[in-house]
Amino acid sequence: MSIKLNHTIVPAKDKEAAAKFFARIFGLSYEGAMGHFAPVRVNKTLTLLFDDDAKFESHHYAFHVSKAEFDAILGRIKKAKITFGSAPWSLDDGKLNDWNGGRGVYFRDPNGHVLELMTVPQ
Repeated sequence: MSIKLNHTIVPAKDKEAAAKFFARIFGLSYEGAMGHFAPVRVNKTLTLLFDDDAKFESHHYAFHVSKAEFDAILGRIKKAKITFGSAPWSLDDGKLNDWNGGRGVYFRDPNGHVLELMTVPQ
């Protein structure tokens, strides 16, 4: 059996708002809080569990997506007027990167976490 990440907890000031934002931008569904967490299923094997927290550091979450998914998500980022950039040190240059022959982009969620999209895995 290969090792797969099953879930991770994402700290947020408002777990429901954070889950709704993530689901909307990534084109996923959010079906409401379940128990203590506000879960968003990313795929068959990964769920992000958003959780309320008063104080936390920014985290980096990177997602390998298809070219079509990249285009759709980037379109939603632009439509929402979310600042984006080509690298973690250039989060607001409005450019994409072409690392490893693919396309990539970085942006912050409302809680300050850095989200990365890439069409070719690192």
